[in-house]
Amino acid sequence: MRKRRRETKMATVELERLNKRFGGFTALESLDLTIADGEFLVLLGPSGCGKSTTMRLVAGLEEPTGGEIRIGGRRVNDIPARDRDLAMVFQSYALYPHMTVGENIGYPLKVRGIAKAERQAQIRAAAEKVEMGHLLTRRPAELSGGQRQRVALARAIVRTPRLFLMDEPLSNLDAKLRTVMRAELKHLQRDLATTTIYVTHDQVEAMTLADRIVILNAAKIQQQGTPQEIYDRPANTFVASFIGSPPMNLIEGTVAEGRFHHPDGGVALASAPQGPAVLGVRPEDVTLAAPGEGDFTGKVYSSELLGDCTLLNVRVGDKLVAAKVGPQDGRDMDEPVGLRLAPGALHLFDGESGARIEGRA
Repeated sequence: MRKRRRETKMATVELERLNKRFGGFTALESLDLTIADGEFLVLLGPSGCGKSTTMRLVAGLEEPTGGEIRIGGRRVNDIPARDRDLAMVFQSYALYPHMTVGENIGYPLKVRGIAKAERQAQIRAAAEKVEMGHLLTRRPAELSGGQRQRVALARAIVRTPRLFLMDEPLSNLDAKLRTVMRAELKHLQRDLATTTIYVTHDQVEAMTLADRIVILNAAKIQQQGTPQEIYDRPANTFVASFIGSPPMNLIEGTVAEGRFHHPDGGVALASAPQGPAVLGVRPEDVTLAAPGEGDFTGKVYSSELLGDCTLLNVRVGDKLVAAKVGPQDGRDMDEPVGLRLAPGALHLFDGESGARIEGRA
C-alpha cells in the first residue's frame, strides 16, 4: 500500500463526455476517463491527438465545449486554475533566471504568504527529494538541463498539491539523462503518492512510467490499460504500430480456409473470419530460417548490430519486417532469408477497420 501524505487531499479525477472544439476543429470528442487517487496516468499519442488539450482542460487553462471535470468528486468546470490545488511541470522549465534555486522552489510558498522560517524548511525538504539541497544558492544559468528540471519538479512538490500535471517534462533532455530522470521521476511519484497526469508522445516514457496508459488519436481514446496489457493485446493497428520499439510488424493479407495468405508466405490460424486482414507480430517473435523455409521469404534490407541483439529489416513484398535476432546473426544486404513467426505470439486485425480480431493463431 502507498503511504498517503494527507488523507483529506484525495485527488480522483473524473472526465465525463468531455469535448473541446476550436472553431471547426474538434480537439477532443466525448472523452470519458476516471483517474484513481495516487495513480500515475500517462496520456500518449501523436501530435494533435488531444492529450495536451485534455491536460489543459483539467488544469483550467482551457474551458471545455461540453462535458464535466471533477477533481476529488467536486465539479471544477467553473473554478479558476489557481483554485484547483494542482501543480504543473512543463517541457520548458520556466525558472526565473534572476532567482536562486531556493528562491525558485519557494516562490509558490511566497505568493501564498507562508512565513519565511516555514518556507525555508519546506524548500529544503523539497530540494532534498530531488537531490538539489546542495545547490540552493545557485542560479538557473549555472545548472545543467537535468538540474534545472529537478528544480522545476521541486517547485511543484513544495506546494504539496493533490494533483501533478506534467507536459513532456523530459523532452528537452538528452537520451542518457532522460533515462536517469525517468527512474527518478517514477521513484519520486511513488514516494509522494500524488495523482499524476503525464503527457508524452514517447512510448518508451509511457511504458516505463505509467501505472496506466491512455492512448489517444484523432481526439478519441483508442485504448487504455496497464503497459503490459497494451503491449500484449493492442486494440487496433494504430495502437500496435505505436507501442513497441521497434513497433509491431503489420503484414496485410487475406484469411481463407484457416490460413493467413500473403504472396510471400502465410501462417495457419486456429480460428478467424475470412476476408482482408492484417497479421501482427513483434520483432522479438520473429526468427530466421533458411531461404524458402519458414513462414515468409524476403531479402535483407538492413542489418543493425545493437550490442545485445541484431535488428534485421527484411523486405517482404512491399513491407519491411523487423526481426530481433542474436548479435552473431547479422546478414548481408539483399541476402535471401526465411522468417519464422512464433505461433503463440501472433495478432490479427480486421483489414478494413483495423480492430483486433480475437481467436487467432
